[in-house]
Amino acid sequence: MLDGLKSIVLVAAMLAGCSTVPPVAIHQPMTARPVPSAEAPGGNGSIYQAGYTNRSLFEDRRARNVGDTLIITINEKMSASKKSSTSAERTGSSGMDVPLLGALSGANILRTPISGSSESSFEGKGDSSANNAFTGTIAVTVIEVLPNGNLLVSGEKQMNINQGGEFVRFSGVVNPMNVSSANSVSSTQVADARMEYKGTGYIDEAQTMGWLARFFLSVLPF
Repeated sequence: MLDGLKSIVLVAAMLAGCSTVPPVAIHQPMTARPVPSAEAPGGNGSIYQAGYTNRSLFEDRRARNVGDTLIITINEKMSASKKSSTSAERTGSSGMDVPLLGALSGANILRTPISGSSESSFEGKGDSSANNAFTGTIAVTVIEVLPNGNLLVSGEKQMNINQGGEFVRFSGVVNPMNVSSANSVSSTQVADARMEYKGTGYIDEAQTMGWLARFFLSVLPF
């Protein structure tokens, strides 16, 4: 009996888990250390160094190598609406009279004309709309430089406030041409952008439906 109860609970938990929202597949790892630069040979000049491969003196401080940081300005605003209406109507009628049967004894009632009619109608309407906004800033790290020069970035920000916590994760592909002189880029210019904002703690747990309630919500037909 106990084994059967455990099996029912396990199946319920699995079915309830299928109805939850899957996590966002953020590019991993979340950070990367810069590659150590080669030591410059000594005594080859006071200003110019042959082994110096860092940025030029006249170049803006922008992210371009693995381990460099970049500021992402999250400014996502999306809205969508849909409205549809459908109607259909059909009407039909028919009639029939059998006068020959009226001459027969006891069949006078059959002289009454026979008629029938049918009518059906259908009307359906639908209206849906969505409006989402996500704004903020987050610093990310270049974890890979693609062969075409684009930067694969990823990063997260974690905050613990009293008994609860929040974390923001972001990853995507950045074109270096879109990076401003302030070493920042808008999230609307990031390709394959993946964003995640979640909270932890008892407040988040109070707003989450229990697994048993999710189970019954997914299997009940009414």
